[in-house]
Amino acid sequence: MHWGLWPPWDCSPPAATTKAAGAAPATGRRGGEEDFVTDLTFGTGGTGGVYYPLGGEYASIYENNIDGITVNYTDSGASVENIGKIFQGEWQLGISQSDTANAAVAGEGEFEGAQVDNLGWIAALYPEAAHIVTLAGTGIETVADLKGKRIAVGDVGSGTRNVSDAILAANDIGEGDYEPFEQDFASSLNLLRDGNIEASIFVVGTPTGSLGDLAATNDVKLVSMDESTAQSVADESLYEVYTIEPDAYDFLTEPVTTLSVAAALVGSTTQISPDLAYEITKATFEHAETITLPQGDLISHDYALFGQGEVPLHPGAEKYYEEQGLL
Repeated sequence: MHWGLWPPWDCSPPAATTKAAGAAPATGRRGGEEDFVTDLTFGTGGTGGVYYPLGGEYASIYENNIDGITVNYTDSGASVENIGKIFQGEWQLGISQSDTANAAVAGEGEFEGAQVDNLGWIAALYPEAAHIVTLAGTGIETVADLKGKRIAVGDVGSGTRNVSDAILAANDIGEGDYEPFEQDFASSLNLLRDGNIEASIFVVGTPTGSLGDLAATNDVKLVSMDESTAQSVADESLYEVYTIEPDAYDFLTEPVTTLSVAAALVGSTTQISPDLAYEITKATFEHAETITLPQGDLISHDYALFGQGEVPLHPGAEKYYEEQGLL
């Protein structure tokens, strides 16, 4: 297990922690109203993916439309790290894969022995698709061809690794059958471009500009999963079968079958007050049309609770959804 700055053996967060530079100190994970803060740190993801720029745009939206708050967004290892920092009381907002958020509240997977009890669901934002990327000349035509290859499987502290493991295991590729590289999205594409790996698996909103940039100088291929295999994985997990349509990328000529999860906005229930969470939820939807990324077009009430599973709604978000008639 890899937790970055949060070692897995330290399952009890410290009573007092310090937030990122420029932010007010957090006073601890538990407590009453006195622990609510208005100077928020927002964990996103690697700079080459969607989480980071999306988090930056939403940080501006929240500051411009909610009185009396500041939002400091930061790059991170994504889902696992963001939730870990929220659990510790160091960060207050984060973007996470929906399956990772469910594992956190259940105390499973990367969170075994560290059940997260201060995480509140704010909104599912858009679907994220697993991209299995390779280049022409690697000999990789199917997922089974990944056996014995050097593969980027996701950054330390991201949810991508779980999806990568599920895809590989469903094709009888286990530990020892390939060489894993734990890299963020941008780094994995650089490794692929330079010939240091043969494939990269990452979970990201579709389309992603970084993949288009790679395709501008290289012959990029997306590997499709067998549809029945993808469905069998989905039937036993929180993933959904997803199709990347040919119009998503200029280099695609036919649909690609893969798996998807929801990219979800989550927040601390012990440091973000119900009133502030209400305002954040409201601004998330009312200003979605100002998001410049393609994913902005997918953010809607219709998708807001997709993938929530067992993650409790933040009380402020719950109030908003009740007013909108969604509950």
